[in-house]
Amino acid sequence: MLKLGVVIAAVVGFCWLGAALLGGLFKLVFGLLGVVFGGLAGLFTVGVVGVVVASLVMLALLPLLLPVLFVAGLVWLTVHAAQPRGQVTASR
Repeated sequence: MLKLGVVIAAVVGFCWLGAALLGGLFKLVFGLLGVVFGGLAGLFTVGVVGVVVASLVMLALLPLLLPVLFVAGLVWLTVHAAQPRGQVTASR
């Protein structure tokens, strides 16, 4: 009777250990999937917030950048007007 109790305890213990290992494996897999999809969602969120913040920063800096933009436009107009009309420019 003692031997039967030890065998039953061993079988129950091995089943318990197998179920715990299987549960741990599921926990590991779902944790890794959560990290991957959570990371992708985080990157998407950071990208959207970055685009919004960058556009707001550019709008805030527009009054400071307007003189630089006007000078760049003036240089472009001067260079463009200085080119002869009949020549074919090299392809890019």
